[in-house]
Amino acid sequence: MKCGVVVFPGSNCDHDLYHVLKHVMGLETRFVWHKEQELNDLDAVFLPGGFSYGDYLRTGAIARFSPVMNEVIRFAQKGGPVLGICNGFQILCESGLLPGALLRNRDLDFICKSVYIRVENTDTIFTGACQPGQVLKMPIAHGDGNFFVDQATLEELESRQQVLFRYCDHSGQVNEAVNPNGSLNNIAGICNRERNVVGMMPHPERAAEAVLGSEDGRFIFQSLVETALNAVS
Repeated sequence: MKCGVVVFPGSNCDHDLYHVLKHVMGLETRFVWHKEQELNDLDAVFLPGGFSYGDYLRTGAIARFSPVMNEVIRFAQKGGPVLGICNGFQILCESGLLPGALLRNRDLDFICKSVYIRVENTDTIFTGACQPGQVLKMPIAHGDGNFFVDQATLEELESRQQVLFRYCDHSGQVNEAVNPNGSLNNIAGICNRERNVVGMMPHPERAAEAVLGSEDGRFIFQSLVETALNAVS
């Protein structure tokens, strides 16, 4: 399996993601410059966190028009696995690969801390190694993580089980007190209808080694590996 980490001007989690994919998970990985227009050598694409194009206009709004995004969209439409983390999630929403928008945090503060998220659906490429209801600990670092959609879309996301992660406490309880940014229904991550495109605000790449205080992020990457292995077995 070969993974690609897209690099936009302003990306700052690209090397973290590359490190985990290549050196922790042992996957062949390369950087993908935002002007590239060829992804045929890749089996999975990752959009990292950061501040693409300085977050001008709004988060992800300019990155959506980078040449590489036309290829990412085609890759996803063919069923290729795509994971957007933090700013990557924002770019996926701006590009139309995922519904909704990431608004300013409820308290208008930049939040950088570890949170707990509950796994809501394990029937996706990036959650298959998890257990339903499993609680994962990983950090968030964002000023625009407040997930919002209209009521009809929210009901559709819930009914189609496209909500993958919710902010919760250490025991898995979901309530407004543990919602760090005001996201509707405590949503921390979603997928598309086909379940091959995933966006999440927490950073699994920053929680994949014990030295960082949590290895729970590995479940996200291990899910991709197991999906690939099952496909060839």
